[in-house]
Amino acid sequence: MNNNGFSTGEEDSRGPADQVCCLLDDGERCRNQAGNASYSKRIQKTVTQRRLKLSIDTAARHIYICDYHKARIQCARTKRRRRDSEDDSNETDTDLPEVDLYQLQVNTLRRYKRFYKVSTRPGINKAQLSETIMKHFKTIPIKEKEILTYFIYMVKSNSNKLDQKNNNNSSSNANATANEAT
Repeated sequence: MNNNGFSTGEEDSRGPADQVCCLLDDGERCRNQAGNASYSKRIQKTVTQRRLKLSIDTAARHIYICDYHKARIQCARTKRRRRDSEDDSNETDTDLPEVDLYQLQVNTLRRYKRFYKVSTRPGINKAQLSETIMKHFKTIPIKEKEILTYFIYMVKSNSNKLDQKNNNNSSSNANATANEAT
């Protein structure tokens, strides 16, 4: 209830359980039940950047969104736009697996950026940094056949450096134990 423009808290205390999603999807109001996620300015910025046809309904008395739109916005945040990737790399091969660099820590992304000398503007956020690095990552050429052949050779010949380290450590520990026993 409103009292001279002030909220008494009754309408807010109902929670999202009996409310519908506050979004307009391509101009049509969503009828799904609202979840706990709210349509914040950060999410609104993501929606604008990704050109999703979502907007908040001004008639809605809350900012809660349904799980469907929450998942759609999260997917849009991590997915690259197909049009951009084709423009950048002149590739139309879409059967490549998508690597979600957004899951990495910011320090890891910065180390990648520093190692490969990827230029970015100062003050870039994690989403923009992961998107920039993803564009660079997809431009790195690989020779799949050569890599697989080398991998199979290393496995068959037991030439894995990690296996050698573990064997050397266990054999040196066994020698040390044998020397102590005598």
